[in-house]
Amino acid sequence: MLVLSRKLGEEILIDGHIRVRVIQCGNGRVRLGVIAPREVEVLRSEIAFDGNANPTQSIKLREMAGVA
Repeated sequence: MLVLSRKLGEEILIDGHIRVRVIQCGNGRVRLGVIAPREVEVLRSEIAFDGNANPTQSIKLREMAGVA
């Protein structure tokens, strides 16, 4: 596992085309924004590993278009 430190507004770049930005910090939580190609599905791990999960609980990238 690679462990990185980022400040508010900073990003990491994955595979040259997936960006993860820290958009909010505080109260023991970190809010991240993900910018990736439409063909890349982004799921929270608790949804991805739960076979009984409702697929509507996942966040589709087009819904995240306004985050950046």
